[in-house]
Amino acid sequence: MVNQQANDRFEKGRGAQYNPKNRFLKGAYVQEHAEGIDDWEQEPRKTEYILDDSKTLVNEVKSPDVGMMYSANPYQGCEHGCIYCYARNSHEYWGYSAGVDFESRIVVKKNAPALLRKFFENKNWQPAVISLSGNTDCYQPIERKMRITRHLLEICLDFRNPVGILSKNALVLRDLDIIQELAKLNLVRVFSSITSLDEDLRRKMEPRTASYKSRLNVVETLSKRGIPTGIMNAPLIPGLNDNHMHDVLKAASEAGAKWAGYTVVRLNGAIGGIFHDWLHKAFPDRAEKVWNLICACHEGNVNDSRWGNRIVGDGKFAELIKTQFDLYCRKYHLNETKMDWNLTAFRRVKNGQLPLF
Repeated sequence: MVNQQANDRFEKGRGAQYNPKNRFLKGAYVQEHAEGIDDWEQEPRKTEYILDDSKTLVNEVKSPDVGMMYSANPYQGCEHGCIYCYARNSHEYWGYSAGVDFESRIVVKKNAPALLRKFFENKNWQPAVISLSGNTDCYQPIERKMRITRHLLEICLDFRNPVGILSKNALVLRDLDIIQELAKLNLVRVFSSITSLDEDLRRKMEPRTASYKSRLNVVETLSKRGIPTGIMNAPLIPGLNDNHMHDVLKAASEAGAKWAGYTVVRLNGAIGGIFHDWLHKAFPDRAEKVWNLICACHEGNVNDSRWGNRIVGDGKFAELIKTQFDLYCRKYHLNETKMDWNLTAFRRVKNGQLPLF
């Protein structure tokens, strides 16, 4: 594990506190930690946006335990900076670090709308749910300017293809006009990720996300507009936010959420070292306890790639979490409605025009 003694300073506004070496760049050298006062007093790194002409957008999800068939991510890397994010590892495929790079060097797929339109135009495509934010948040801050996610939703509406949205950002409300039209055809579900109601914890764990109050407002606003909505209470981190589950599910239900889901944190690949370093800097008084509890949910490890187990963990502590989650969902009438989608409304649009026949 990373030697957190090298620099115990906690940089606010960032999740990861350093840049670990990219596992694919064997000959590269990086300065993982500040080594003196000159390094500590450098200006905070500004977010850099890298425009990319991608070749593909929609990915088939073959993992049987994630609840989605296809995903589309207009951005790679995420400025929200959530310390636990499983998508950090994917940033290494772009040649960057899973640490600070992940949240400060954002790849923008500027041609994503054209790619989605071309994908739907393919005569072999059979309508299925496309999940936005299957990897990184489609409503991170740069979306306010780029509006790529909005254009993707417009295309889903044109073709009448169902779409799922998961976000930690209140910016989703900007696109209420499109989302309402999708909802009229039963083509959309919007989930907000709410990990706690403790703002002090959020600022450390998810430093550049919308406040929990704002996210609950998203749920309430969508619900009042008749838009099917739910929450993900994920990930649950034993010793940090697992005991907040009751309050989160209660608040979500009162705001109008129909569904809720959860995962137990797992720290695969580079995320283990990044999280370990962050944990000892952010919560030095309980770092070892939290770390050991995470291990207790994954047979002594913090990483877990076993289908099924990787989502909810195993062992007595993981069983306790599941029992409590099921109890609270029953108490607050969550997950009582089946999530059916309209797969019959799809229409193929060519060059913005419907076919005559």
